[in-house]
Amino acid sequence: MGNPSDGYFGKTIAIAFTNFQASVTLYESPELEILPNTRDHSRFSGIKALAEDVRRCGYYGGIRLLKATVKRFYDYCCDQGIRLSDANFTLRYESTIPHMVGLAGSSAIITAGLRALMTFYGVNIPRPVQPNLVLAVEKEELGIAAGLQDRVAQVYQGVVYMDFDRTLMERRGYGEYEHLPIDALPPLYIAYREDLSEGSEVVHSDFQERFKRGDAEALEAIECWKNLTDRVRACLLSGQGHRIGPLLNANFDKRAQVCRISPGNLQMITAARSVGASAKFTGSGGAIIGTYEDEKMFAALKKRLEAIRVRVFKPVIAPPAGERDL
Repeated sequence: MGNPSDGYFGKTIAIAFTNFQASVTLYESPELEILPNTRDHSRFSGIKALAEDVRRCGYYGGIRLLKATVKRFYDYCCDQGIRLSDANFTLRYESTIPHMVGLAGSSAIITAGLRALMTFYGVNIPRPVQPNLVLAVEKEELGIAAGLQDRVAQVYQGVVYMDFDRTLMERRGYGEYEHLPIDALPPLYIAYREDLSEGSEVVHSDFQERFKRGDAEALEAIECWKNLTDRVRACLLSGQGHRIGPLLNANFDKRAQVCRISPGNLQMITAARSVGASAKFTGSGGAIIGTYEDEKMFAALKKRLEAIRVRVFKPVIAPPAGERDL
């Protein structure tokens, strides 16, 4: 709830779920090495195989993400006066997260890499600062358009309310982050299709320019998303999670007023709502999230979406991260 206002001093609520995951393994070795994953390969059986691989996984794998993560971690330690040992290491990663469909696959690899580096070197980075480092890897090191929401959710886990108040962000660099009760959530589904890959920069470029020049419609949309987020928070805290469906719909409807929505993405939203479920984007398109009333509705939802080649699943919410997990 609330996205894409996280990039504009807004408010959001996000969940971390365990149906997919990214993992990074780090072990000491004579030289520093980052091992390639299947997403990083450059040998193909033919031109058709190359084209299909690019459509499915994009042009870049995870090596650049981990290379930039190591560099940013090193810079942070230098800035903080943290002395690192001379030990070298080998990094390898795996990810089952669908690529470029708005399920935060890139930031998950970076977050896992950062945790591995912290553990290996025995460095404790304050929890509110960790999402900032992950975001800096993407935005400043690699030029990937992104906001803090996904990174906060991955660091904190569970259900997280985030207030990116401008005063707080400019004074200390991070907002207020609060865990909300998982058991207050209504039945949720997530659906995605791999043929709708579209980078966040495509969606945000025009809106970002409008925000910078103080466009009234853009500013009003941000206030709308902030208000909807606070209303969802109030529902969850008062045990009325069943009431959030229309608020999720309103979040998307406002987005559709101020941002371009591709036909394929709109088709997913329309199909989900046609059986009575609520629906909005999880990120910038390619995946949607919403509520459903009962198993009968979920079965109808699954049938309707799978008919247009959209995969549907029920998210298993990750428990909130404790200090010992960080």
